[in-house]
Amino acid sequence: MNVDGEHFRSIWFDESDQSVRIIDQTRLPHFFEIIELSTFQETCHAIHSMQVRGAPLIGATAAFGIYLALQEGITELDDAARQLIATRPTAVNLQWAISRVMTAIGNASGDAAQDIALATAQSICEEDVSNCTAIGEHGVVLIRELAGNKQGPVNILTHCNAGWLATVDRGTALAPVYRAWEEGIELHVWVDETRPRNQGSSLTAWELVKQGIPHTVISDNTGGHLMQTQQVDICLVGSDRTTFRGNVCNKIGTYLKALAAHDNEVPFYVAVPLSSIDWDADNIPIEERDNEEITRIRGLNDQGELDSVRLTPEGSAALNIGFDITPGKLVSGLITEKGIVAATEEGIASLRETTK
Repeated sequence: MNVDGEHFRSIWFDESDQSVRIIDQTRLPHFFEIIELSTFQETCHAIHSMQVRGAPLIGATAAFGIYLALQEGITELDDAARQLIATRPTAVNLQWAISRVMTAIGNASGDAAQDIALATAQSICEEDVSNCTAIGEHGVVLIRELAGNKQGPVNILTHCNAGWLATVDRGTALAPVYRAWEEGIELHVWVDETRPRNQGSSLTAWELVKQGIPHTVISDNTGGHLMQTQQVDICLVGSDRTTFRGNVCNKIGTYLKALAAHDNEVPFYVAVPLSSIDWDADNIPIEERDNEEITRIRGLNDQGELDSVRLTPEGSAALNIGFDITPGKLVSGLITEKGIVAATEEGIASLRETTK
């Protein structure tokens, strides 16, 4: 996507100096900074600290992590894989990408193994862009239909960040939004702040500013009211892991929006690439993060520096659950690169058939 007129991806391999580059998302929206990942441990830190985040981007970064491990001469790749998986256990793309790289390497060693790992990581990136573009093409049909049945903008509510910053490019839940905007469809996006890390107000809002798309940041508790007062036409969210039964694991708070949408008959769609589907299990490990993400908040101070302040009284306990699970029965459909399907075991099984 474009940042002040220049195209960027969220991760890329710089051929000029053979390095992996990422946008440091912990510095957004106030500072746009590109950093280099040159070691395996830097890759682990980038994923755990959320310098990179979003299931597809986490997977791509992990793939480059295996390449960097080989470049450093790390031979215990199984141990390296376990370390990477432990950084963000909920996102299934992490395991998927690592497994793909490890399978591709096979019995290769030395320079050959490095070359295979790098080529596989680059392929994962290119496929992600293609898949997200396809998600946009399938999802824009929903927005187009809504636009044809009303006066004024189509009001879309989203949660967390499922835009291009969460993928290599284009995004998942925002891919249909970007495609609709390119078609000239009048839009307005309600952006959940998404406490505690505020990926909506810091990342989604920043993306929409850079693309020139009208939007309004709202507190996480506002969405239900907007649906009750008929100010939301459709909800579009992403997914860190969707099970073969159609249950959707996404950023904490997604379930509450799905309940409100169901009660008010607002369509609730989940954009999910096939790489984020858990084909084998229905048991999702839910990440619990540092309690300081609850007790403190980070932002730009009056001196123009990123700073954090305490929100809660000393001595108050905090619980920081990263994700919740929305049952498939509350989901209007899954928007994938293969098309839109029901969030059911049968619907997801039809996707598996297309991959054979």
